[in-house]
Amino acid sequence: MIQFKPAIHKADFIAISKLAKDIWTDHYTSIIGIDQVNYMLDNFQSETAIENQIKIDHYKYFTIINKQKAVGYIAIKNKEDALFLSKIYILKTCRGKGLGKLAMNFIEEQAENSNCKKIYLTVNRHNTNSIKAYQNIGFKKIEELVLDIGNGFVMDDYKMEKIIIPSSSSE
Repeated sequence: MIQFKPAIHKADFIAISKLAKDIWTDHYTSIIGIDQVNYMLDNFQSETAIENQIKIDHYKYFTIINKQKAVGYIAIKNKEDALFLSKIYILKTCRGKGLGKLAMNFIEEQAENSNCKKIYLTVNRHNTNSIKAYQNIGFKKIEELVLDIGNGFVMDDYKMEKIIIPSSSSE
């Protein structure tokens, strides 16, 4: 059984930070290089960074639990009438088993519960498998972004968006 456990304690932040290191090192090194991976982990996915995002910036983090094991995580933030999907990551060994689809269903529920009209995210332009997966579930590329994240690094991304159709609407 899959669960989405809210991250609220220091132990949660530590666990997510460890997941991030495993997932990011494996997945993103070939896309952006180990130096940028390490920089982003230190600045955006460390225990302290996660805690600050939750407590100061009002992000909501969830650990994805499958068969009582942490296998990934999600971070979302409400922004006006939209839900920003900041992070959705699943361990490589757990991909292709329907967890991503269940996670996206959970995210859409969160958006509906917050009366959001759309979900948007950013994804690296060279992360082709993720881009295809997002497109397959209704996300569309709406903008190209190049964002300076410091230390000479940039995020070279697409902004993608999906319009939410409330599940409670009748035909």
